[in-house]
Amino acid sequence: MELPQNPFRRSLDGNTRYGCWAGFGTGYATEILATTGFDWLLIDGEHAPNTVPSILSQLQAVAPYPSAPVVRTVNHDPALIKQLLDIGAQTLMIPMVDTAEQAARLVAATRYPPHGFRGVGGGLTRATRWDGVENYLARAHEELCLIVQVESRTGVDNAEAIAATEGVDAVFVGPVDLSTGVGHAGNPNHPDVQAMIRRTLEATHAAGKAAGILAPAEADARRYAQWGFDFIAVGIDISLLHQAAIETISRYKSDIPLPTSSLGY
Repeated sequence: MELPQNPFRRSLDGNTRYGCWAGFGTGYATEILATTGFDWLLIDGEHAPNTVPSILSQLQAVAPYPSAPVVRTVNHDPALIKQLLDIGAQTLMIPMVDTAEQAARLVAATRYPPHGFRGVGGGLTRATRWDGVENYLARAHEELCLIVQVESRTGVDNAEAIAATEGVDAVFVGPVDLSTGVGHAGNPNHPDVQAMIRRTLEATHAAGKAAGILAPAEADARRYAQWGFDFIAVGIDISLLHQAAIETISRYKSDIPLPTSSLGY
């Protein structure tokens, strides 16, 4: 059996790719999203109620569809990274990366020795198709994609070194945490934050890597696409349901306030 191809990695071809957060924690809901035309879906293991089994069910649910899955971890735990790779995740997003040293450690967690320290699961794992993939240990890295998140002033200050780290494929800006951390909570459009976002984008592209960002507000998403971001999350499934439900009931009940558009979560 051939090593499965990574559709997300292969989609980073210079055209902006639009994605959606998947936060319900169920394969059923994420499969619905996979039918709607988003280029990629972020299965969120940081803020959504996900576990390794629930992430597995979502990877299986979206496998027949063209929407490429990206899995976000809750932290830098190499044991969790190993589990997520073993269940077949090929694109990982890791939050709160502040230094090149952290980035290099994360790369090592995704690689087998001698290039890293990922443990060998062999025939127990979906990633190997239960030992059906030829030369998986030697070739697994060829179809992995590691996205690190820059979400702090320190991360922005180190963006050049983080992006240049060998084995890092993309950098994703977290505008909500970034704006909060630099004293502009709830306002990622503050000029200081916008300048930091742009610096990170330019540093990432200078290193020859892809850059992504979260932008649920249409005006923000269009601006970031114009700047040259390679992949943009333009929706969050929970927010989409919440807003649509309020808009629906407000047609029949005059005392329901209309929802406001969020600049982040």
